[in-house]
Amino acid sequence: MGVFNFIKRIFTWWDGQTLGTQLWTWRKGKKVGEDELGNIYYTDAKGERRWVIYNGEVEGSRVSPDWHGWLHHTFDEMPGDKPLAHKSWEKPHLENLTGTAAAYAPAGSLRRAEPASRADYEAWTPE
Repeated sequence: MGVFNFIKRIFTWWDGQTLGTQLWTWRKGKKVGEDELGNIYYTDAKGERRWVIYNGEVEGSRVSPDWHGWLHHTFDEMPGDKPLAHKSWEKPHLENLTGTAAAYAPAGSLRRAEPASRADYEAWTPE
């Protein structure tokens, strides 16, 4: 690890864990699970504190609803022990796509490749 990477780990949180989080996890953390994205979930010895170390970019929407409920003490069972019952109408979990090329663009948006057909619009012209 170069000097730049070491300094980056001390001061940045958006690109993985900071040095402080790494030390806390090493001293107090007990690994309890991992999700399909490679995020690792930890708890302390008493089970009072729960946290996640992201695999890559730190983005809250990369945590699935199952693990989100466990992290926020909504339920005590981990997703591996007792998976959530999913309804037939539920869509699979997606991370936040805002700011990416795959983000939603409504009709008429400048980001759309083709302009929306606006038969109901008539441009105003001064007389």
